Amino acid sequence: MSYLILYLLVFTYFSAILFIFMFSLIQFYLAIISHNTSHNNPSGTKDENELPFVTIQLPVYNERYVVDRLIRATAEIKYPKDKLEIQILDDSTDETSSIINDTIKELSLKGINIEVVQRSNREGYKAGALANGLARCKGDFIGIFDADFIPPLDFLLKTIPHFNDPNTGMVQVRWGHLNKNYSFLTKLQAFGLDAHFMVEQPGRNQSGAFINFNGTAGIWRKTAIIDSGGWSAETLTEDLDLSYRAQLKGWKFKYLEDTVAPAELPAEIMGLRSQQFRWNKGAAQNMLKNLPSVLRSDLPMMKKMHAFFHLNNSAIFVAIMIAFISSIPLLIWKSSISNGDTIFHWMAISLLAYVFLGSYFYIPYKLSNPDARFRLLKFIYWFPLFLCISMGLAFQNTMAVLEGWFGKNTAFIRTPKYNLTSSSKHTKLKNYQNAPHLRYTTGELFVVLYSIAGIAAGIHLKDTGLIPFHFMMAAGSLVVMGYTLIHSRNFK
Repeated sequence: MSYLILYLLVFTYFSAILFIFMFSLIQFYLAIISHNTSHNNPSGTKDENELPFVTIQLPVYNERYVVDRLIRATAEIKYPKDKLEIQILDDSTDETSSIINDTIKELSLKGINIEVVQRSNREGYKAGALANGLARCKGDFIGIFDADFIPPLDFLLKTIPHFNDPNTGMVQVRWGHLNKNYSFLTKLQAFGLDAHFMVEQPGRNQSGAFINFNGTAGIWRKTAIIDSGGWSAETLTEDLDLSYRAQLKGWKFKYLEDTVAPAELPAEIMGLRSQQFRWNKGAAQNMLKNLPSVLRSDLPMMKKMHAFFHLNNSAIFVAIMIAFISSIPLLIWKSSISNGDTIFHWMAISLLAYVFLGSYFYIPYKLSNPDARFRLLKFIYWFPLFLCISMGLAFQNTMAVLEGWFGKNTAFIRTPKYNLTSSSKHTKLKNYQNAPHLRYTTGELFVVLYSIAGIAAGIHLKDTGLIPFHFMMAAGSLVVMGYTLIHSRNFK
């Protein structure tokens, strides 16, 4: 192999781990900001006569197991009945619509202002449903909750006062977890999401960086939506898209960490995989759509840097796969490169990424488990497991990002919920199963075999530095494959 190819390989590998390192450093910075900032979110009070009219939108599509729970919880929100309307944006094609009609008949008798908005097709998917509802809603402020959420009773009383500032366009509250302890899989999801909602969002908000509406459990000023161009189905993450367009327009966002809206985590791997695919592909699409506008803007350089890594967060999986694929050739040909050992010793600084990420994830774990015995030891157990599963999803998520970058259009596949909040419930009776994603298991099998080859090469060459990385890639992919095969049979 020529030296040109060797050095090109070194450059590719180094670029990938440098991106991972810089991403981890940014997350560490957010952890410091959020940890050293008060989490109190004081809000003013309003006289009942001064409270604005609010519309709460509930976009649903085939959610027979959770839609009744959602509607009843929304109807119980504390707010003057004459200043609140509930819109159920129903695109369902099954008995969900009948459940909705039965529920609203009962609630309407209690004086709840509630209506169903149905469409003849799902054009634009969730973004299309939200836009359709917006065109006919009466509220000056629009709250949004997905089907798997239970809106807190004081949601409006906690969020509306923050709109006293006429420049505030959106207020987001923190996600909680209804079924965190349902299974190993839901515990890992909660572990990861808590970092976003207890470190990243407050850290970005406190530092003045752009944050994003998370698609649910938030409330918008109607004029901010309209002024920013409205809902768009150009990406699979319409929430992130509108968030950036609104903030580029000058609208301020507020994140309330102390107000929590509990939600149900995907209980099976197919739902999780669909969710991860949609989030990562949508993020890649948003990077192409919105990053140029950010870079051309007159925002401070620090905000632009945060926005760059925020919009490129899904690229972390591409970086992992690039580093993974190039690692074995570099391991084998390392001795052929002039000063190869020195180069790789300098690259070892990337190990600090694990320290930075560890700090980033430990803060929410500590806040979520304030009185736990052996908390640090438990974290040392959960953190590597979370990294393993994330690496196990790296192949699928890389494909999602590449599809986003290269403009491949795919349907919006929602994440079904089963109202599984107790492990005693029998999952085999559930349906709404997503495609089992068996098309990705071939790639994941390649990851396993390639990892084994990497471990063998490391042992043979007596160069064991990359063995932990290859082991985690193999273990994570095996777990993901195993869950996929098992859940494709159990969720019927």
